[in-house]
Amino acid sequence: MSNESRVERWVRPEIRAISAYHVASSVGMLKMDAMENPYDFPESLKGDVSGALSSAAINRYPDPEASKIKAALKSLYGLNESVDILFGNGSDEIIQILAMVMGGPGRTILSLEPSFVMYKMIATFTGSEYVGVPLSSDYSIDIEATVAAIEQHKPSLVFIAQPNNPTGNLFSDKALKAIVEASPGVVIIDEAYTAFTDADYMSWLNDYEHVLIMRTFSKVGLAGLRFGMLYGAPVWIEQFNKVRLPYNINSLTQSVALNALQNFDLLLEQTEQLRRDRESLYNALSEYTSFKVFPSEANFILVRLPHSAKKVFEGLKEQGVLIKCLDGSHPMLSECLRFTVGTQDENGRLLQALKSVTGSLGLA
Repeated sequence: MSNESRVERWVRPEIRAISAYHVASSVGMLKMDAMENPYDFPESLKGDVSGALSSAAINRYPDPEASKIKAALKSLYGLNESVDILFGNGSDEIIQILAMVMGGPGRTILSLEPSFVMYKMIATFTGSEYVGVPLSSDYSIDIEATVAAIEQHKPSLVFIAQPNNPTGNLFSDKALKAIVEASPGVVIIDEAYTAFTDADYMSWLNDYEHVLIMRTFSKVGLAGLRFGMLYGAPVWIEQFNKVRLPYNINSLTQSVALNALQNFDLLLEQTEQLRRDRESLYNALSEYTSFKVFPSEANFILVRLPHSAKKVFEGLKEQGVLIKCLDGSHPMLSECLRFTVGTQDENGRLLQALKSVTGSLGLA
């Protein structure tokens, strides 16, 4: 029997039907596609990190609970014993843990669309039914349709990205409360981009026992660490910890993460700069009268072109600038491009390349 025949026979059909999460090569490119912090780790801290890494006991297994980091986070956010924390290898592992515990055959995972693609992908990985409720044309939540979907499908898990990726907007508290109050299972508020907005839902952990908050270090300058966090009532964290692989956060990652937390104000200075850079980039993109530029509370900006989004994307690549082309990924993202906010210099290079490419395509 050939390998192709074995794949056909033994790989689950729903896995064969999907494509792997694609990460575009960025070698030699100005990278503005992945919502990373463009600023390097603060120079003043690199010596401290080097010292911490050199003293890490890499011959021993790491602290399975990352206890020092947990204590630092609880202190940072003023959390008491009613809140526990689970750590993951990025938010992706946490989403997978949640789906393994709460999903599976006969269970439904619900989210909004368009939103973070991993909600749907991981639902598929775990054999769960996935329901994506379309957003309104302005990317706000259709409260009536979403509540109706919750009542019909009774999801065990609901994922809400706040601010939303890839649209960048914040959903209203009214809409979020309607979803939370209608949900029979657990609601995850994914605050991956919380550093770029004033919105903060950590207090909802005290108001709703079935709400959990997911955050990450990836957007504040530590994407290479792959360090995610899930905050919630201890009764929930206890269950999710049962399927978390032991020692999933290695010793080196824990050393850097703890150092970063002890100097978190320096990272927040960078995110504040990016908020200012976002406003400047938004204004520059808005000068194109043919563009629909969507307001953003994240570190990226979504733009809809009247036509030729894929041509603009390819034209920018030819000039060494990599952004994200969303055209074709979802019907509501037709002719859309997503620009990660870079440094002032990077934004300037992007705009210069964009002017050249759009000029040749008759976009103004």
